Amino acid sequence: MKIVFYLLSLFLLSCNCNDVLQEKGKLELKEASGIEYIHETGKLWVLEDSGNKNNLYSIDENGKTEKKLKITNAKNKDWEDLTSDKEGNIYIGDFGNNDNDRKDLAIYRVDKEELEKKEAKSSYKVSFYYPEQNGFPPKRSKMLFDVEAFFEFNDNFYLFTKNRSAKFDGTFFVYKVPNKEGEHAAQRIAELNSCKVYSKCAITAADISPDGKTVALLSSDKVWLITDFENDNFKQENMTQYPLGHMSQKEGICFKDKYTLYIVDEKDSKAGGYLYEVGMERLLKSE
Repeated sequence: MKIVFYLLSLFLLSCNCNDVLQEKGKLELKEASGIEYIHETGKLWVLEDSGNKNNLYSIDENGKTEKKLKITNAKNKDWEDLTSDKEGNIYIGDFGNNDNDRKDLAIYRVDKEELEKKEAKSSYKVSFYYPEQNGFPPKRSKMLFDVEAFFEFNDNFYLFTKNRSAKFDGTFFVYKVPNKEGEHAAQRIAELNSCKVYSKCAITAADISPDGKTVALLSSDKVWLITDFENDNFKQENMTQYPLGHMSQKEGICFKDKYTLYIVDEKDSKAGGYLYEVGMERLLKSE
């Protein structure tokens, strides 16, 4: 009987019993920082952040790496997120800015044809800056210029800041940058609030649903959905928080379709390093 109890205990500890977050498989990458699903090809792509190679990785729906794609003309200073446009071109967000001191923030486009090759080149670079930033770095109370989350929609990028201020209060900004080669002033279009605890409330990834109506934001243990999105309509009253019931360093989120989200987290000594699936029906019930 003791042996049966012991085996049952091991099973319960090892299985994923979360009704919201379902493990799909263990990643072969340690520091997955962004994920994007290309609807035109049915391919999942991920990247790793600073300190890693200038590569994108195609993975299957169990987290196994299918392909490594080296980007030959873009350096991974701090790649943080991936997005794509309706044509299937992919964009790398090189805008990680932990110390709020970077002056070389960039987004790189990789054309869809390049994704079929063994090595690829970025076809153009979008550079941008924040007009409101004074000082590199600014005062500790004004460190609102790190970004780990964005998506492309209607020929614009929407960026969500990660608040690193000394007294975290959940505030974050939404910036808009045109999807156009060259240097641009990022336009601040909204100020929103997540929640009050940095470790659980800092925004780490974003995506927009295929129909363009719902925005998903991610933290270490939560998802926020912004509904009825239209004409840059980021309103606090349209933003609803949903617990995932699972704490880890979650860094990437994307829509597979309007019913399904994918999430990835980074691996540490105790947890993480997985691809997860979240059914929207299960998520909505977790509120």
